[in-house]
Amino acid sequence: MTTTEQERTVRAACPHDCPDTCALRVTVSGNRVIRVEGDPDHPATDGVLCTKVARYAERTHHPDRLTQPLRRVGPKGSGQFEPVSWAVAMAEIGQRLNQIAARDPQRIVPYSYAGTMGFVQGDGLAQRFFHALGASRLDATICSAAGSNGLASVHGKSIGMAVEQFEHSKLILLWGTNPVTSSVHLWRRIQTAKRKGAVVVAIDPFESDSAQKCDRWLALRPGTDAALALALINVLITEDLLDRDWIEQHTEGFEALTERAMQWPAARAAEICGVAEADIVWLARQWGSVRPAAIRVNYGVQRARGGADAVRAIAALPALAGAWRDAAGGMLLSSSGWFPVDVTGWQRPDLMPGWPDRLPRSVNMSAIGEALAIPLENAGASTSVGSTSDSSTSGSSTSAGSASIPVEAIVVWNANPVAVAPDSESVIRGFAREDLFTVVLEHFQTDTADWADWVLPATTQMEHFDLHKSYGHTSLVVNHPAISPIGDALPNSEIFRRLARAMGLTEPALFDDDQTVARSALDWSHPRLAGVTWEDLLERGWAPLTMDPTVNPLANGGFPTASGRVQLVDSALSVQGRDPVPDWQPPWESAEVDPERSALYPLQLISPPARNFLNTTFVNVTSIRAREGEPECLLHPADATQRGLVEGALVKVFNDRGAFAARLRVTERARRGVAVAPSIWWHRDAPGIQGGPGRNVNAVTSQRLTEGGAGATFYDCRVEVEALA
Repeated sequence: MTTTEQERTVRAACPHDCPDTCALRVTVSGNRVIRVEGDPDHPATDGVLCTKVARYAERTHHPDRLTQPLRRVGPKGSGQFEPVSWAVAMAEIGQRLNQIAARDPQRIVPYSYAGTMGFVQGDGLAQRFFHALGASRLDATICSAAGSNGLASVHGKSIGMAVEQFEHSKLILLWGTNPVTSSVHLWRRIQTAKRKGAVVVAIDPFESDSAQKCDRWLALRPGTDAALALALINVLITEDLLDRDWIEQHTEGFEALTERAMQWPAARAAEICGVAEADIVWLARQWGSVRPAAIRVNYGVQRARGGADAVRAIAALPALAGAWRDAAGGMLLSSSGWFPVDVTGWQRPDLMPGWPDRLPRSVNMSAIGEALAIPLENAGASTSVGSTSDSSTSGSSTSAGSASIPVEAIVVWNANPVAVAPDSESVIRGFAREDLFTVVLEHFQTDTADWADWVLPATTQMEHFDLHKSYGHTSLVVNHPAISPIGDALPNSEIFRRLARAMGLTEPALFDDDQTVARSALDWSHPRLAGVTWEDLLERGWAPLTMDPTVNPLANGGFPTASGRVQLVDSALSVQGRDPVPDWQPPWESAEVDPERSALYPLQLISPPARNFLNTTFVNVTSIRAREGEPECLLHPADATQRGLVEGALVKVFNDRGAFAARLRVTERARRGVAVAPSIWWHRDAPGIQGGPGRNVNAVTSQRLTEGGAGATFYDCRVEVEALA
C-alpha cells in the first residue's frame, strides 16, 4: 500500500519476545525506514506500540550495525576482527565445522532463543540444518520452560482465555507480571476494566509500575507463589467458595488436591510468604465470590526451583471457582498452544540421524557454562546419543552420559548468551576457550560477538520476510521486508542455506525459500485455520485464528489433556520422581534448603525486565538507553540502613559466583529482604569493580535448574550488597 510516490508503507510484525506480537506499518523512503507504527486495524495492536519498537528505525539504521562478515584477528574477547567476503567466510566456516562433524557432529551445539520469534528467521531453516548435520540439540529452557511445563501438566498445552476479555473482568490478579512494561496492550484493557469498577491485585515481590496502579499489592517472598496459591485453595475449600458442578464435570484429582491444600492454612502460608494472613483470606474470598474473574500469570513466578509447581497451583484456582464459565474469566499464561503448529514439517526433526529412536544429545541452554567447561580431551562421544539434559528430579544440569561429549563448536543466532545466560563468569570462561570454535550471527558487536571467531551480519526485521504466532493473542502476523538488506547483511535463513552448501549438504529441505518454510510451520487443515488463506494473510498482514473471542473456548471443558479435564493432579509426574500433587518447594538458595548460604548472603535477588529494555536487544539504542539511565539496585530502607548504604551510592552486589556494580535506589517498592536489579544490561555498558570489566546481574545468578521443565532459576539467587568507593 502506498501513501506517496516518495514514501511507501509496508505491513510488518514485531519480532520480539513479547506476548503482544504487534502488527506494524512501516513507512519507508528510498531504502530507509522513516516511521514504525502500530496497525490500527489489528485488534490486538490497535495502532499502539511500546516505546522500544516505535524507535525501531533507530535500531535498524544504527551506525554500529554489522554489515560485513568478520573474522577474528585478535585475542578472544578483544573484539578485534577483519572484514572478509561471504565466499571466504562460508568456505572457512564450512571447512572447520566439517572437520568437527567428522569427529562427532554432537560436538557442534546450536544456541538460539527469541531474538526473533519468527518461524523463518527463528528456528526454521536453522533447525533443519543442525538436524541434518546430526549436531547436538538445544534444550530451550532459559525463559518459559518451567511455566510451560506446569501449564501443560494442568491444561495439556499452553492455552488460556482470550486477552480481549480482560477488559470485561471484575476481578483481575496480576501474578508475577508487569504489563505496563511487558504487555502494554493488556495494560490498556486492564485500565478499561478498572474504569468499569474492576478490582486489580498485584502479586509480586516488587512494587512494579503495574503494582503501583493496582488496588492491592501482595508483596510475597520470591519463590513462594505455590504456598500462596495452596493457601487460597485452602480457604476456597474450607469456606465452600467452590463451583462444585464445574469441578465435578471438568476436573480430576480434586480429592488429592484438597488433602494437600489442607496442609496449607492461611496462617502457615502467611509465614512462608511474608504476607498478612488477612490478605490471603481476603483474596481467596474475592476469588471465590466475584465473577467474572481472571488471572494473568507470567513467567516471574517460575524462575525459582519450584516454578512449575507454582504455575500448577495457580492454574487450579480458575477451575475450583468455575471462572472458566465466563468469557472474561479463567487464566492466561500463554496462548501459543492454540496455534496449530506443525513442528515436523517446519523444523524437520526426521532429518536427524537415528530419528526417532536414537537422537543426538540435548544441551540445556540454561547451563551452557557447564557444558562449555567439559574439556576437549574427554572421549566416548557416541555413548551419549539419546541422553537429555532434563534434570527435573535433581536440579543438576548435567545430563546422563553427556559429560563425555565436549563442545567443540557453538553457533549462536538470535541470542546473546554471554550477557543473558546464568552465571556469566562460567559462560565467559567457556567462550574464552581457545579450542572452542564460535560463530555468531548478529546485528551488532554484542558481548557474545566479542568472543566469536566469526561474526556474520544478519538482517533486522525491517529487511527480511517472516511469519509470527503470538503467546498473548491468537493472530498470525506476517512481516514483509520494508527495505533491502543494509550492506552485506543476510537473513538468518539465507546464511544457513549458504552454510549448508558450503558443507556439501544436499537435503532439499535445507534450501526451501522463506515463504515455503513459513507455510510448512502450520497445519493448514486444522479447524482453527478454517477460512485463512495464505494469499489473504500476505495481503492483509495478519489473520485471527478461527476462534470467537466473545466465548470462552474452555467454558465447557475440552482441555487438551488425556481426559479433556483440568488435571488438578498429574499422575504422570510420578515417573519423573515428582509429586503428582502441586506443593511448595523451597528455593534452592533459601534458609530451608541452604541455611549456610542464606546466612552468608541474606538478600534474595530478582532481576525483572527494565522498562526500556527487552532482554539485551535495545540496550545499545542511544535514545532508549538514555531513558533507562544506568544499572540500578533497589533496596528497602531497612535493608539499606542495616548496611549503612545511602540513596545514590554505587554498590557492589555479590556472592561466591561473581559481582556487579549498580547505583543504589532506596525505596519501599522493594520488599524487605529482597534486592531488585532491573535488567538486562550488556556487560560492557555496566560499571566495573576496582578497574575490572563491567558485569551485569547474571554475574551472580546460578545454573541450578527448576524441578519441572529444567528451566533457569534467575530469581532463585542469594546476594549481599555493600558500598563501593
